[in-house]
Amino acid sequence: MLGRVLRRSLASAGASKKKVLFVGLEPSYVDFTKWPDLNEEKLTKGLQSAIDEIKAAGHDASPCWIDTGATAEATVIGELAKGYDAVLVGAGVRTDPEHFLLFEKLVNVVHEHTPDAKICLNSNPFDSLDAVIRVF
Repeated sequence: MLGRVLRRSLASAGASKKKVLFVGLEPSYVDFTKWPDLNEEKLTKGLQSAIDEIKAAGHDASPCWIDTGATAEATVIGELAKGYDAVLVGAGVRTDPEHFLLFEKLVNVVHEHTPDAKICLNSNPFDSLDAVIRVF
């Protein structure tokens, strides 16, 4: 991982520090039967690793773990008030058909409350830094 972080840091050398909000499902809300290679512990570690990797690349990264809908919008709106250059929406929200409407709501919330923020999409927690680098 360190080599990858160093490569990514060097790749973005000279770029200004960006403030990134990482929006994803709180691991306790994930239905792991859909992802048999994952469990709550592995996902939690992967998410923390993703945050650490983004920070190691020279950016600010804040987690925003949400439920499956009851308070998700309000939680994200509260975080967006802090101002962000990018919002990364995790694959658990985006790729699970069960969360399609939640994903749609979140995209519109981001667009309404931080219209200048880039939107990043990962395919799993382990390529989150790549998603951030793609948009800057």
